[in-house]
Parts: sequence; structure tokens; C-alpha cells
Amino acid sequence: MMMTVQAWWRAGACVAAVVLTGWGALAPAQEPYRLPPQEIVDIVDAQPTPWTSASPARDTIALLQRESLPPVSELARPMERLAGLRLDAETNGRHGPRSVVGLSLLDIESGQERPVALPDNVGLSHISWSHDGSKIAMIVTRDGALSLWVVDVARARARQIIASGINAVFSPVSWMPDGETLLVSLVSPERGPRPERARVPAGPVIQEASGQESPVRTYQDLLQDIDDANLFAWLASSQLVLIDADGRNQRRIGEPGLYYSASPAPGGEYILAESLRRPFSFLQPWYRLADRSEVLDLRGRVVARIAEQPIADGIPIGGVITGRRNIGWQASHPARLIWAEALDGGDPRVEIDQRDSVWALEAPFDGEPREILRTEDRYYGTQFTNVGETGFAVEYDRDTRIIRRWLVDFADPDVAPRLAEERNNQDAYADPGNPLTVRNAFGQSVIGVEDGFMYFAGDGATPEGNRPFLRRVDFETFEAEEIWRNSGEVYESVVSLVAPDASSFLISREDPVTPANLYLHRQDGAETALTQFVSPHPQLNAISRRLITYERSDGVPLSATLYLPADYEEGDQLPVLIWAYPLEYNDAATAGQVRGSPWQFTRISGTSPRFLVTQGYALLENATMPVVGDDPLTVNDTFIEQLVLSAQAAIDETVALGFGDGERVAIAGHSYGAFMTAHLLAASDQFRTGIARSGAYNRTLTPFGFQSERRTFWEAPEVYFELSPFMHADEINEPLLMIHGEMDNNSGTFPIQSERMFAAIKGNGGTARLVMLPYESHGYRGRESVLHVLAESIDWLDRWVKPEVDPRRGDAVDNDEVE
Repeated sequence: MMMTVQAWWRAGACVAAVVLTGWGALAPAQEPYRLPPQEIVDIVDAQPTPWTSASPARDTIALLQRESLPPVSELARPMERLAGLRLDAETNGRHGPRSVVGLSLLDIESGQERPVALPDNVGLSHISWSHDGSKIAMIVTRDGALSLWVVDVARARARQIIASGINAVFSPVSWMPDGETLLVSLVSPERGPRPERARVPAGPVIQEASGQESPVRTYQDLLQDIDDANLFAWLASSQLVLIDADGRNQRRIGEPGLYYSASPAPGGEYILAESLRRPFSFLQPWYRLADRSEVLDLRGRVVARIAEQPIADGIPIGGVITGRRNIGWQASHPARLIWAEALDGGDPRVEIDQRDSVWALEAPFDGEPREILRTEDRYYGTQFTNVGETGFAVEYDRDTRIIRRWLVDFADPDVAPRLAEERNNQDAYADPGNPLTVRNAFGQSVIGVEDGFMYFAGDGATPEGNRPFLRRVDFETFEAEEIWRNSGEVYESVVSLVAPDASSFLISREDPVTPANLYLHRQDGAETALTQFVSPHPQLNAISRRLITYERSDGVPLSATLYLPADYEEGDQLPVLIWAYPLEYNDAATAGQVRGSPWQFTRISGTSPRFLVTQGYALLENATMPVVGDDPLTVNDTFIEQLVLSAQAAIDETVALGFGDGERVAIAGHSYGAFMTAHLLAASDQFRTGIARSGAYNRTLTPFGFQSERRTFWEAPEVYFELSPFMHADEINEPLLMIHGEMDNNSGTFPIQSERMFAAIKGNGGTARLVMLPYESHGYRGRESVLHVLAESIDWLDRWVKPEVDPRRGDAVDNDEVE
């Protein structure tokens, strides 16, 4: 009896599933961490330049001092993986190493830098300016405990406000509109001792399907049983308090609860408190659990219940919840709530003229809400201005990728919205930039309108690369006038306005050998240098970098950033590494647009492929691999064919430019780039080898969609089969280095993806090496891990790509040695 094609594909997937569960355990070898060449170790360990943050008062810059990579021992701290979160029970906050370790304040006018004294060996997080810029609040981590500190900016002095008991599972601190009071989340004083896991469970874990469509993405770190649920509730339970910025007058706000958000009204009289409700789900992360949104007064009394949502397990892929969503305060009103409601049942597959409606309800919240706006496509929020109660509401069509911005008067819904922008969201050349903000009378961040003009800053993508700009936009006509643009062999971008009329503004300036520094730019062209950061790795200054453009055989334009070693001489032919990440586009015109700049600083950190340039390799970084299709539903039908075309075009360009020989070429990528790498090795013989980091290779393990794929496995089984490199493991006849974090928490890229892919290649007689990094997640942060990844990558490429003669020919390499 003949099987249908669909039945055949389904049977194939079932066989694959059986194979997955049937393979026995491999016998891995554990090796000590390895080091790359010392020159690379020195670069990795170099002190990074500070992050910068401009004060709302536009008179001070906070310089946030960073440290290099933490040791793996920090990653190895005990971790609780609960409801999609990774928590540290000792600190009652998020798990992870510190990033910011110090703070200093830079006066914009004088250029004077003042360090802020803090205890030794601390980590700083949740750093936020008060609305007037006179203070900075931050959480300080030290010796496994969290405390709240406030910095007096004028005196550059920090003071501890709350010594312990901060609950940082969600947002631990925010400023009240008066700028003198803080809203803080503390560990609930009534939660009791930590719940212990029962040695003998009370019974089995049971889940039921009720007949309702409930597609589930491949979320990780979910609750597994009632013990997990109890521990999550214990950690997340918090007590809201108000405390003066000088540490006095602490008072409770209502009763303890599972608050994941508490935001003050702009007028300061109310708090929008959003909390989780039990029972929890074992299939959904915290942000899809049942929740409740209430308005509290400053005594904690419930003024109004705005919404109550069940577990969001029936949302279609790419859809939204029904009922009130995205509830938040109108920034230009003392106490008015804004939210959206779906008109299409939250299902993007429904054909309907209008998808969303936008509503408003103001204090005392006992009246009927007013409908403000209806949108043709999905509503994505409003950015308010300092003109009356106007704001720019955004809607977006996921099929056409069209974005629209409407100027809406929230005080008078009878005033017709005016269209301010309509474009393909992927059209970088037409991007008008983002409006610059100011603080309004309520201390809220809003779009600034000065003498009838707004100011927009953007990347300024051009065929020659990004040239950031500053534009003045008429608030009435939306006509734009460019008043500044980056030029020359440097990369500059606007950070913020200093004067509301843009007569002075902050810019960031960098070049290939100098990291970003801040300058005060004045209308007359005069400038003042505010920072003098130098390259943490000057030994890379001689590396050459340029933007190249080329075209693939079907006419789609492509681009990449080319790096060549410091000692490269014209005519030399080098081994080449192509690093890429595929993206989907609706048309070739937007797919071929150039993004990035050859004049940016050559940053090199972490496991960047740029390190390979120091070892004699040419690098094509961010080589574009567009997947073009006018129908988003079927764009992946030609995914592999388009990858092969783009890869061949990149290789051909390396030969045309003279630095490549077309033979000694490797392909590499991270996540979806790893998925791409495996496909290219299976579908072509263009490369000698590949490096795949943290990838997903069996799409039957992500059956409810992946990346931009909207069809489920059951709707398009043949697509899932074809787009699974695992199903083509027998066709991978080039060596593949696979690297994966043992604790990867990214949706879809379970560590088992790499483990099973390696087993498939090995089982079919292929050549591969699998490196599983202890305590690492989707990206790699531990110093030992980063250095090991670089050492592995260099050794792998030196073995398979650098030799003039392909090592796979003859008896040059015994494949049995490589596991």
C-alpha cells in the first residue's frame, strides 16, 4: 500500500523520535580548561571601557565602571530554575555574575570627574536617576546580600538606605514622581522559612488538555512540580514599601503579594500593582501565569481592579491575550490608565479590518473607560509628548512588516489621528530615527517638542554604511530637516540633547582604533571632549577593516565587514572564516541594504570571531544571508537554497578581492547561525569545516514554530523535516566543531540539540567534536569558558582550514581521533 507524502513525512519524524530516545549514552572525556595564545588572553583580560548614562538634568554623565569576565565559580553559585527565571536564593534576586563594579560622575560643563566611594568588591545593578537628576538609586550586591543605596549627585556621595531584605526577583526599586521617595520591593516579612522539598512526593504531577488549542513554545527553566511552585512563591513574595531618599520614614504599602510590577502614577497618588496568582502552570513562564492588575492608593488600599487574567496558555503563535493588556499610565496625565484590547480574539490569523482598540480610564477609576483609538494592525504602545496629552501610537503588521505611527490626542478622541510615519520596518534607508526625550512636569520621559519642533536621532543607514544624523521635525507637518550628520573617517552618533532646542547636544565618537568617547557639540561647531577612553587592546590597531558589498547569483545584494590581519600584504591568500546569521525579508531591496559602519571601533571581547584575525585568518563578519520571500508563511520553503547562494557569493567575493583562494574557507555562527552552519555543511561542499555554537538542529523538537516560521510541525511536516540538519546528518561530510552551554536557557536551543546532533554525525561516520561548557547558558560569560572556546576554535581552524592541502585528503588525519 502506498503512503501519502504527508504520511511519509510523519512516519519519518516518528522514526527520528524513536532514534533520539533509543541511542545509548556516549562516553565523553573531560578535559581541563585550555588557553588560547597569550596575546588573546591579554585582550580578553583587558579592562573594558565604562558604560555611560546621561542625567535627566543634562548636566552630568554617570560613568559605570566594568570588570572583565567573571570566573566560572561565580556562574557556579547555587541556582533555582523557576518559571522561566534563574534565581539566586541567597540574594533573593536574579542569578548571574556582576557587570558594573564602580561609579563616577562627570560634569558636562567643566569636564570634572568625581569618583563615588563604595565598599570593596561590590556589584551594582538597577541603577536609575531620579527625575530631576539630583540622585541615583542602585542595588548593591556584596557578600551574597542585596542593599539599596542612593547617590547624592552634587556631593558625589553614596549612602546605604536599606541594608538587607531587598527582593530583586522582579523590579526592586523605582522613583516616585517627587524625586525624593523610593518605591521598594522587600522580601515578605510573613513568608516564613524556605520551603523544603519533600523527599517523597505527595503524588504524580498531572496535566490535562481541555480540547482548547494551546500551542506551547519550547520554554526552559519551567516549574516542574508543587515543590518548585512553593519555592517560586516564597522567593517572589514581596512587600511594597515607600522610603525617603535619606533612609527615613519607611512605610508599608498594603499586604505582601507576588508583585512583578509596581509603577507609580505620574501624579504620585496611586500605584499600578500587577501580581501573579496561583495555581501556577508547569508549561508557561512567569509572564504567562495568571495575574491581576490593581490600582492602590499610598496606604495600599485597592482603589480599583483593572484586569484579571487566567493562565495565558491559549494564545496563538504570534498572538496576544484577549481582554485588557499592556496596561500602563499615561505619561502626560496625573492618573490615567491606558490599555489595549484585541478585536480579533488575539489571533493574527483572523482576517479583520481592525485588530486592536485602545482605551483610557482615569481616577477615581469608577467610571466607564473611553475608547481612544482603533488600529488596523496590532497596537504596540504609545510614546507621549510634552504637548498637551498627545502621543504617537504605533501599530505593526507582521505580514507586510509595515509600521505606522499616529499622532493621537488622548484628551479628545474626537480629534482625528494624524499619520506621522508609514514604512517597511526593515527599510533601514527610510528609517526616520527615534525621537529624543525630555522630562515633563510629572518627571516622566516624553518626546520633547520645543518651539514647534521635535528632534530625531537615527543610524542613518546608507549604501556606504551608517551615517547617524540629527533631524528637526515639524510637529504639525512632520516635515524633517537634517541639522547634523556624521561624516569623515569616524563614527559619531547623538546620545542626547543638552539644550532643548538642539543648540548643544552630546555625541559619541569612535574610530577603528579609538573606543567611543563623549563630546559636547555646540551649534556653532565648537566641541568639548568629555571623556578620553583609550583602546583596551591597542595591539589590534593595525588590523584593517572595511565594508564590502557584492551580489549573489539571483541579483540580491549582499554585504559584510572584512577584517584582515595586521601583517597582511596585498596579494596574500589567507584562510577565511565567514561568520553569519540568517534573517528573513519580504523583498530583495530591503534585504540588500547595508547596515553597520567601517568606521566603528574594532571592539573585541568574549568569544568574538574577530580574535581569529590575530591568528592569520581573514574574517567576513556579519556576512548577510538573507532569506527573501513575499509570503511570510512560506518564506522558509527556499531557506536552504538561498543560504547556499549567499555562501557561494561570499566565497566568490573573497577570491575576487584576492585575499582568499576559494578553498580554505570555514563557516561559523551562533544560535540560528549555528543552525545555518550545519545546513551549509549538509547541503553543499563549499566549506572545509564549520563551527556551530549553541544551535538547534532538530526542528521536530520545536514543533510550534521557530525563528520566523509560523506553521506548526503538523501543518508542514515536510518543511520541519527538510529544515532539520539532524535529518541530514549523514550528508555532513566536513568536520564540525559544536559548542554548547550545559545550562542553555534559550527557547529551542536545549543542550540536547547539540548532543543528539553530535551523536547523529558520529553514528553516520562523520567528523565532529562536541564541547559542553559547565554552568554556561546560551551565551558564554565565564573567563575559563570564553578562553576555552577561543582555544578550541583556533585549534580546529588551524587543523582543518589553515593547511594548503585539505587534511581530509589521503591519510593526513585519522578521523577516529576526533570525537
